[in-house]
Formats: sequence, C-alpha cells, structure tokens
Amino acid sequence: MTDNLPPPGRNLAPRFEFIEWRLFWEGHLNRSDLEERFGISTPQASVDLRNYREVAGDNIEYNATERRFVATSGMKPRFLRVSANRLLLQLRALVNGVVKRDDLPFSELPSVDVAPEIVRDVRAAVLQKILTAIRLRKAVSIYYRSLTSTRWRDIAPHALAFDGHRWHARAYCCERNEFRDFVLTRIERLGELKPAQFDPENDLAWQNKIELLLCPHPGLSEAQSEAVQCDYDMRDGIRRIEMRLSLAYYFIKRLNLDIDILEPARAQICLENLSEVEAAIVKAREKSKKLCAEA
Repeated sequence: MTDNLPPPGRNLAPRFEFIEWRLFWEGHLNRSDLEERFGISTPQASVDLRNYREVAGDNIEYNATERRFVATSGMKPRFLRVSANRLLLQLRALVNGVVKRDDLPFSELPSVDVAPEIVRDVRAAVLQKILTAIRLRKAVSIYYRSLTSTRWRDIAPHALAFDGHRWHARAYCCERNEFRDFVLTRIERLGELKPAQFDPENDLAWQNKIELLLCPHPGLSEAQSEAVQCDYDMRDGIRRIEMRLSLAYYFIKRLNLDIDILEPARAQICLENLSEVEAAIVKAREKSKKLCAEA
C-alpha cells in the first residue's frame, strides 16, 4: 500500500486488492466480480466499490458504454503490490497443479503452458519429518538413495534449500561429521527423531555468502552481447548476484559456468570471478570440517 493511506478494514483489504488487481491487469471490473469472488451481496459489492472510489478515485471510473468500471490512464495501485514475477509464478503453479483455478483472480485465463519438470514430487511425509527435525534441532534417520549407495544415515537438518531444480535438506551428517546437502526426493524412508550435537553456525558454506559476477560470454558479437545483457538485467556488462556458498556450487553447475568448451551462443554468459568463488567454496568446506571436528 502506498501514499500513506490508512489501512482498510480486515474485510475490505482483500477486496480493495482484488479491485486493483482486475483494474491493473485486465483493465476493467464489474460489481458482479466482487460478488462472485467473495460471496457477498450486491448491495455490499456496491458499498465496497463506493468505498474504494472514495480513497482511490483517481484509479477508477465508470464507462457507461461498456457498463463496467475501468482503470484510468494514470492508475497507480495503492493496495496492490504489482509484481509480474508473482503473477507468472501463479500461472506456473496453476499449470503444475499446485493451485486451483479459483485461487487466481483472472476473469479469463490466458493461454499458458510450462515445459514439464521431470523431477519427482517431494512427499509430504518426508517434508513434515524434516521440518520437525529442523524446528526441534534433532537428528533423524533417513534411508537415502545416493549415486553411490542406498542405506540408512543419521542427519540433523537445519535448513531447506532449492538449487533451481531440486529441494535439499541442508544438514549435519552424523556419519561424516560434516555439513552436506540431501535431496528430499531421494529420501525413501525415515526413522525416529533423536538427539544431536551440532551447531548450524559451523556450516560456513551455508552461513557465508559471496557475490557472483555474471557477464556476457567474450565470444559473442556486440549485438549478441547486448541482447544477453538485457536478458540478465546487467549493468555496465555485469550482473552481480549474492548467494550462499553452498548454493553457488549448484548455480555454477546448473548454468554450466565451469565448462569452457561450450559455443559462445550456447553458453551466452560466463562467471568473471569463477576461480574466486570456487576457492571460497573449498575454503568454507575445509574450515567447516575443522570446526565440526573440534566441537
């Protein structure tokens, strides 16, 4: 909300936000839209629209020809946090079956589709137990399937992380006496919670962050470089991204930033400070292992 307006009442807040959503994204609104969305009466919908016009009349006007309310040319939302990313994420969630059609405020959905994700869904029972272990600072036995073996392990998770492709539990591995990532979809079974002695502050790869400097691949033409800079919202040819060291590892792998044999048009970007980042990751892991050994 902007312009230092007093907050609307508890019931009005979502209605004002909906009014502005429809006006901003679709350009128009009917009284019946409020009735259907919130299950309110026609008189109540009329009152809501009148109240909105009293506090934000410069955003809305009635079009007698179209017989509906429309957004003014200078509309500035006051109760809606406008975010294209949020809207696109909601559409993605709809296509993937995470939310239902009624959860989105569209009067009419645009045609939309998403390239399928091929990873397994995280089982609710797995996430529930991991979250409980994090909350209680306990260890839990997991039957874990890795690329080298499938067996029981005791881990003490302290955080969740998404690497852009899969969800991980960031955890202290009781067997190796170090902090590692455990892919949630590889957890086949879970045992009981148990006491654990560990300090998340010793997970330096998680606690420490580093700035990555993305730039266009030097093999691109000037026109290609400009397009890439636009794609990645670069400033002066650099996109600065701060992230945890533990996630920087996956970020580099996912974008092939550590592979120098790709064609420039395929790679498109490179990591200007790759050596610095890789060295920081190694240093954090080694120091973290030492702290765990001394604990």
